[in-house]
Amino acid sequence: MTTAVVDKDTKIGELLQIDANVAPVLMDIGMHCLGCPASQMETIEEAAMVHGIDADLLVEKINAFISADLAKAAGN
Repeated sequence: MTTAVVDKDTKIGELLQIDANVAPVLMDIGMHCLGCPASQMETIEEAAMVHGIDADLLVEKINAFISADLAKAAGN
């Protein structure tokens, strides 16, 4: 089982610091303002709400991506 890296309270700016490679995942679901200062302070839950996305499902998708990205970087 994968350990969660982020949760609904993680800010978008923090998320991008954890793994900048997650940006395309967010862009694919309509979050195109990742560079805006205001979006950096939004939580994943707030951003999901604004974009009409289920926050829990988004967190699961982000954590799965990060987990796979870290495994890939580690050569697993």
